[in-house]
Amino acid sequence: MTGTVLVTGGAGYVGSHTAKALARAGYQPVTLDNLSRGFAHAVKWGPLEQGDILDRAFLDDVLARHRPHAVLHFAALAYVGESVTDPARYYRNNVVGTLTLLEAMRDHGIPLLVFSSTCATYGLPVRLPLDEDHPQAPISPYGASKLMVERMLADLGAAHGLRSVALRYFNACGADPDGEIGENHDPETHLIPLAIGAALGSQPKLKIFGTDYPTQDGTCIRDYIHVTDLAAAHVAALRHLEAGGASTACNLGTGAGLSVRAIVTEVARQVGRPVPAEEGPRRPGDPPELVADPTRARQLLGWTPHCSDIESVISTAYAWAARHHNRAAP
Repeated sequence: MTGTVLVTGGAGYVGSHTAKALARAGYQPVTLDNLSRGFAHAVKWGPLEQGDILDRAFLDDVLARHRPHAVLHFAALAYVGESVTDPARYYRNNVVGTLTLLEAMRDHGIPLLVFSSTCATYGLPVRLPLDEDHPQAPISPYGASKLMVERMLADLGAAHGLRSVALRYFNACGADPDGEIGENHDPETHLIPLAIGAALGSQPKLKIFGTDYPTQDGTCIRDYIHVTDLAAAHVAALRHLEAGGASTACNLGTGAGLSVRAIVTEVARQVGRPVPAEEGPRRPGDPPELVADPTRARQLLGWTPHCSDIESVISTAYAWAARHHNRAAP
């Protein structure tokens, strides 16, 4: 099945990579984005409708004109620290905005949704690796807002027949291997672009938060998943729903973790320069290790990561950063 799909937040990092994957798979992605944190230049594979998911009249107009048969929903605020200092903004945008979207989908007869969720819904792990049945006890308003949406999806599914797949990301990373789009947050909070920027001199020293964790080298361990693999998972989830598949949630990760120091070492190797860094105390709420169990995504969606080895992650991120900062990659 192909056709038109609405991609909310499609001018952002994961959304824009997914729009490319959708177009390659034969779909017509229509991006809806308010451009508060996305970029119009990242919308290359279909039209851009600039507006907000909180604006019901705008949503009605877009849905009536484009008549999508499914929605891929990325539109959200996603800074954990900011959610702690301004929780109301996160609940309004992520929860009320999503509710507005879901009501519009219901009224326009659109029954399929792929939702950009997060491993932050789990909170502090009680066992590893994290499977989808792990208790969900988020420790930030950001994680709580995503969990609230997952509950809304279940309730609207029971009441109105909405079928959905919630994809719980671990650490998104890397850039489009073709160099057409990449990671560009303002402010940037992700480890890999910060480390590359520090090595290139376009970012300040990298801050390493915590060197006394009970891990092999004392730094946090995380599960890094290439954004191109994330995009492929969204296409697979859409096809699952189109084929009549039931609603579900799936972790998106590799099943293996890498420490902060391991990432920094690989960045320095590929860039050919040391990564200036300063060590500091742990951040509150940062667990020592977060690693996914991606078995369900493999079995149910037929999805496995293909370019999430650390060499590919860093090489694509570095190539993008080098071009973005007008520096030539070797």
